[in-house]
Amino acid sequence: MRSGGRLAPLLFGAALLLVWELGVRLSGAPVFLLPAPSAVALRFAQAWSDGTMLRHLLPTAGEILAGGLLGGALGLALGMLLGLSGAARRIASPYLVAAQSTPILALGPLLVLWFGPGAPAKIAICTLITLFPMAIATLIAVRDTDRRLLELSRAMGGTRWQTFVNFRLPAARSGIFAGARIAATLAVVGAIVGEWLGGSAGLGVLVNLARGSLFDTPLLFAALIQIALLGVAAYGSVVVAERISSRLNT
Repeated sequence: MRSGGRLAPLLFGAALLLVWELGVRLSGAPVFLLPAPSAVALRFAQAWSDGTMLRHLLPTAGEILAGGLLGGALGLALGMLLGLSGAARRIASPYLVAAQSTPILALGPLLVLWFGPGAPAKIAICTLITLFPMAIATLIAVRDTDRRLLELSRAMGGTRWQTFVNFRLPAARSGIFAGARIAATLAVVGAIVGEWLGGSAGLGVLVNLARGSLFDTPLLFAALIQIALLGVAAYGSVVVAERISSRLNT
């Protein structure tokens, strides 16, 4: 049953690719409109062999790593502060919600204006787009700690710091990692948005080139696949970190 459950997504994906391939071949759709999966796979391999994909992948991966870690760390710290302090939560929460509801596309041009079209602007966008979901998830996880655990800590004479380290933080771990999973995928979105707004390298730039001056639809699909793989890798890294954290705390 377990092996069948694992194979089901692969079989479903293979069936979709087969339908796509047959649909394109039977309909005679032009390659610039909808390339067949075989054409996309060939273009993907070509982009890797001639160095195009790697040249654009490395800047994007660096922006995601730097912005994701910075935004995650700031969001974690802010969420813990707001989760522990009711006064800070009441003061900052309206501004946090207002900032979260502002589309990153609206802030992007301003950040590019401030930081320039280089990597700092992309990292700033990644930081902002990951900070808020991480902060909100941490806030809720820390704030909603089981009251019985807090009462147990008080009965044992624990200080606020001991209560936080021994009870609040372990209880909030799953909520924090849930926010980190969302933040990891959003970091990819932030990097691509930043590259759309300006720059000379990156997967977002490659998408613009493929659909614009190159008019290369197979390359466009190949770039989108690489972006999706990057998002899966970012999400998977958080899953691995969560498993390691769980093992260390057992």
